[in-house]
Amino acid sequence: MKVIIVHSSPNTDGLTAACATASQDGISHAGHEAQILVLNQMNIGLCQACNDGWGTCRTLHTCQVEDGFQALHQQTLQADALVLVTPVYWGEMSESAKAFTDRLRRCEATLGKESRMAGKPILLIAAAGGSGNGTVTCLLSLERWAQHIQARVFDLITVNRWSRDYKLQTIQAASHALVARGFPD
Repeated sequence: MKVIIVHSSPNTDGLTAACATASQDGISHAGHEAQILVLNQMNIGLCQACNDGWGTCRTLHTCQVEDGFQALHQQTLQADALVLVTPVYWGEMSESAKAFTDRLRRCEATLGKESRMAGKPILLIAAAGGSGNGTVTCLLSLERWAQHIQARVFDLITVNRWSRDYKLQTIQAASHALVARGFPD
């Protein structure tokens, strides 16, 4: 099983990065392949709502804005599972995560009956390093996004700076379980 771990913080040495590493460790210990991709290093811009609000995302299910999104979209489709780790800013996902999820939703949710992400297991992690607040509302947005693209939510995990130690263990265990147990229908 191949898993893409999308890390969406500009801080490559903070709580969000530690969560991504814990996920990678859990997947690797289960004998599966995990790749961490840092969104802030991938040049993925905002959705431009092209043409009349819908560009090629509605008809061709690809984004016509040429940047790093196309490669990440393909990697996401080819992966067997996805882990999305975001810092929490004002109760929401990071801006880079929002840009990626908005564009992926437009390309996949418009396929009609079944998105190419349909049934794909996804682990969603919200990391609040500052106040520790907002993780639940952040995960609520991410869960709604997962429903739009028809992914199957394996787990939703909150972590803050006070729960860091035991939540990193939780993330590692959840990531291990994601690949070791599979995701039965």
